Amino acid sequence: MDPVHNSEKHFYLLSELALNTPESAISLAHLPPADRNLSREEFDALAALATKNHVILRAFACLGELLKSEAGTDFAEWISLTADRERSRIENALGFLARICSALEQNGCPVTVIKSLDHWPDLGSDLDLYTDSEPSPLVSLMRTEFEAQVDDRSWGDRLANKWNFVVPGLPELVEVHIGRLGQTGEQTSLTKSLFQRTRILHIGQYSFRVLAPEDRVIISTLQRMYRHFYIRLCDIIDNASLLESGCVDFTRLHGLGSSAGIWEGIATYLTIISGYVEAFRGKGITLPAFATGSARFGVGQVYYRRDFLRVPILPHSLNLYAAELRELVVRGELRNSLRLSLLPGLATAAALELKLTGSDKGIW
Repeated sequence: MDPVHNSEKHFYLLSELALNTPESAISLAHLPPADRNLSREEFDALAALATKNHVILRAFACLGELLKSEAGTDFAEWISLTADRERSRIENALGFLARICSALEQNGCPVTVIKSLDHWPDLGSDLDLYTDSEPSPLVSLMRTEFEAQVDDRSWGDRLANKWNFVVPGLPELVEVHIGRLGQTGEQTSLTKSLFQRTRILHIGQYSFRVLAPEDRVIISTLQRMYRHFYIRLCDIIDNASLLESGCVDFTRLHGLGSSAGIWEGIATYLTIISGYVEAFRGKGITLPAFATGSARFGVGQVYYRRDFLRVPILPHSLNLYAAELRELVVRGELRNSLRLSLLPGLATAAALELKLTGSDKGIW
């Protein structure tokens, strides 16, 4: 089987596992022999894909339960060892995250964790924070308290007022968003009351300040529908769980999204998630009629390519971008409008850099 098709097959297998409990997931007996008897190379490819999509613990927990009846299989041992390594990585990262948050808070730089803990019990590939503090004291604190070095900043990082830190002993980058959100830092109306809506999340011995459910949805939408134009499996699972918990206030979400000019993007994103969940569970996520009615398109327009579900840039993402820019202009946010107007040129430069050098890190 060619690698591309094999990757797509693995993605849908991970979707089946991560979106269901062992009791409701596909029976191992019904898996094709190729899925029950993966070679080590195939297993490593499956694990790498699960890691990229931040679902390795959730998907492999279900797969491990299904494999309990398969006595003597190496596959079960591989799953156990892989999960143990991932849990060790996460525990190390959580310890650093707790110390960093505490040190910044105690030194006058209040922070809230964004994105990283949304995947729990999985964890992302970097540690994301937001603060209203000025960059200079934060950079100084990171250097003196943790011997951190500032990573090279791309054009996009500078526009978004985002700083990445390399911390000794921590493989993950610490990414701090300062005062702004969005790919070009165009979103400041959302950040004005962000801290007022935060809450405390307890994970084991640690406590973290995290975003309100509505802000979690908004930031996930900004990242997926307005920046990267692809959706990871964890994004579907995280937001589906959040919606199913009943803790999302859709009236507040609509108000915040509309004021930022991204309500249609939020509605579209949630409609895609609901449709994808329905494909694997037989029932989607219940959304208010005013949300589904505002969606520009659904799951039928996204497609799998290069490890993720891709969102078409033309015309769908372009239309969402135009709506966001129009709202910022109407509201008189001229500086933020100017920032956002730079996005097409930035994206073009990043695409060209990627084609020429194989990396867009210096731009995007």
